Amino acid sequence: MKRKQAALRVIAIVGANRGIGYYMVKRLLELGDSISVLDIETDNLKELRERYPDKLITITADAAKDEDIKNGVSETIKQFGKIDIAVHNACLCTFESESHSDYELYNKVMDINFFGALRLSKAVLPEMRKQGFGKIIFTCSGVGVTGFGNISPYASSKGAMEALAKCLEIENQKYGISFHLFHPPLTDTASSAKLPVPKEFMASPQKVGEGLARHIGSKKFIICHSFSQAMQMKLCYRHPLFMGKMMWKMTTRADQMDENE
Repeated sequence: MKRKQAALRVIAIVGANRGIGYYMVKRLLELGDSISVLDIETDNLKELRERYPDKLITITADAAKDEDIKNGVSETIKQFGKIDIAVHNACLCTFESESHSDYELYNKVMDINFFGALRLSKAVLPEMRKQGFGKIIFTCSGVGVTGFGNISPYASSKGAMEALAKCLEIENQKYGISFHLFHPPLTDTASSAKLPVPKEFMASPQKVGEGLARHIGSKKFIICHSFSQAMQMKLCYRHPLFMGKMMWKMTTRADQMDENE
């Protein structure tokens, strides 16, 4: 019975042409879900579209543009009849200190990350309220909890997304709508490519994406791809600044060792 219900899910994902999002889509399709992907690029999904012509649609959309997201949500409902789960997975990450990051950069990061999550919520919430159910998930980051060096625009946006999810969860519980956070680990993706962290310390985007797909139906507010990541996040919430300083120290030390070699 559970497998049959899962097969009826319609999931809209903003930002899934590559990395974690791509592997999430691939696994969800294998599980029988119907998926719409909203992204500025969708070329990497061509093979999946050909393999699942009735289960996957791709819509060119910019997370920073209201009309793109509204149109993407409308097209998804037109194609599949509803949206059970909406995921904001698009992000912009920069790697400069505060002194080298002007207001324009902070605004740009917030526009895609925080306001992107808000745009998706505003676009899909009216429909979910009508149908009396739904789930909205924001892909967040541990640095939004702990802080980290040379990443304050990104970390600040992720912290703001978490607060937004909590507020909207409280406001929409009477409609049968829940909000959740994906908390992936540091993953070997294009977004993290410039981080001075050895690749062997980064998680596989395939493992993370597939793990999040398996747990997308979880009722927990914090959804992780694995038990070990869930335990790490508990530690981060319990000792946020300590964990942030420790991870920054370890990263700085690894970067210095690479320079000396």
